[in-house]
Amino acid sequence: MSTKNWIIFAAVCVVLFGGLIVWSSRDNIDVSKVNTDKIQPATKNSGSIADHVFGNKNSKVVLFEYGDFQCPGCGSTHPTIKAVSEKYEKQLAFVFRNFPLTTIHPNARAASAATEAAGLNGKYWEMHNMIYENQDSWSSASTEDRTNLFSQYAVNIGIDANTFEKTLTSKSSQINRKIDFDRALGNKIGVSGTPTMYLNGKKLEPKQYDNDQALEKTLLKAFKENGITIPEDADKKDS
Repeated sequence: MSTKNWIIFAAVCVVLFGGLIVWSSRDNIDVSKVNTDKIQPATKNSGSIADHVFGNKNSKVVLFEYGDFQCPGCGSTHPTIKAVSEKYEKQLAFVFRNFPLTTIHPNARAASAATEAAGLNGKYWEMHNMIYENQDSWSSASTEDRTNLFSQYAVNIGIDANTFEKTLTSKSSQINRKIDFDRALGNKIGVSGTPTMYLNGKKLEPKQYDNDQALEKTLLKAFKENGITIPEDADKKDS
């Protein structure tokens, strides 16, 4: 893409991301009948409401994170979640739900929007990881600089720049609805800070997931309780 086109693209994205942030969380999303302990599947009328699941979506052990991409604590926890969920990819279902704390993290919702847009292009977890692993680069960035970075991340993970732009434009209401739906689920169960973790419906204490060994111990106990056998090669992986 030429320099001129990049400038035009960046300008358009600034407007789009700005609109996504201004869009306030919708209190009229009714989640009263939604079981927050269950993975939300795609339905005919759900749009992009369905949960993003890493690992075994049919597992009896499901780890939910209510996270904010700009939250330092979430950023510090990310390497542990990534490492352990990858190690037990066949035994665990990991679900990330957006809970941007926009009053203290002004770039958080835009990061969620960028990740959801990537997801609509089949690259959700790639963008999820990219944004967390580059948190220091965009957290304090201006709207324009942040937008340029997110756009470059999209290109880096294999999404055409024009395609990414079109997704943000044509799917903006769908993206916002997904973010607001996730927040509504968090609000329903009293989430007030991030990261907040739930394992099979039980809220975890930070000491249960604040490092690789702690999270692994927590998961192994849950696997055992649910009759999930861990192959010896998986148990020894990365040890």
